[in-house]
Amino acid sequence: MSMKLPFFKKKQTEQNDEQDPENMPEHVAIIMDGNGRWAKKRGLPRIAGHREGVKAVNRVVRAAAQSHVKVLTLYAFSTENWKRPASEIEFLMKLPKEFLHVYLPDLMDNNVRVETIGDIQALPAHTQEAVTYAKDKTKNNDGLLLNFALNYGGRFEIMQAVKQMMADLDCSTLSIDSINEETFANYLFTQGLTDPDLLIRTSGEQRLSNFLLWQLAYTELWFTETYWPDFDEGIFNQALGDYQQRKRRYGGI
Repeated sequence: MSMKLPFFKKKQTEQNDEQDPENMPEHVAIIMDGNGRWAKKRGLPRIAGHREGVKAVNRVVRAAAQSHVKVLTLYAFSTENWKRPASEIEFLMKLPKEFLHVYLPDLMDNNVRVETIGDIQALPAHTQEAVTYAKDKTKNNDGLLLNFALNYGGRFEIMQAVKQMMADLDCSTLSIDSINEETFANYLFTQGLTDPDLLIRTSGEQRLSNFLLWQLAYTELWFTETYWPDFDEGIFNQALGDYQQRKRRYGGI
């Protein structure tokens, strides 16, 4: 029998005590940036930064679970990341299997459901197998939804949605008069999910990098200089606290 990871224990920090449970973001998305620069700063190979970044994933899952966030979407590998050196891509494709091999039993024990968005079929077979196994094992869990964006690109997602809508129009399963924002959203990878309430990006960069371009229309954006491997519960809670100080008007007064 596996033991629950310490990071899922109900240990409340001072920051957590100050949070308003009635004003918690339901869906938090994170662009996990800065692994390579973290490693370079320490004279280490880039893959060392990626491996250390896996530990940050563990920490943010803990923080999200403690704060009762419902959906956590992590930008793990973009459609543009294929431009990186082959050796680095090969290592990145092994990380999902490594992460899930170590932590899947504990995610199960703690009612976390694993899902993905993106073109998973284009990933190596061993990566697909690890992800598919984790999704199948956790499909009946109803706690935190841990949603990995793998081989994901916002423009690719929108183009795929448009193509499918055109195909449905051609075969008359969709009418032009029925197309609205809600209809379009149902053709996206994120079908059935609420749009992110809060987007966090690490490493000091302040751009979306082709991430959830449709879904982030009214999302609150929060940036930190911290490299992803150094991201921890305190910084996550700071982002939540800042979010709770904002007024979301959606174009109104």
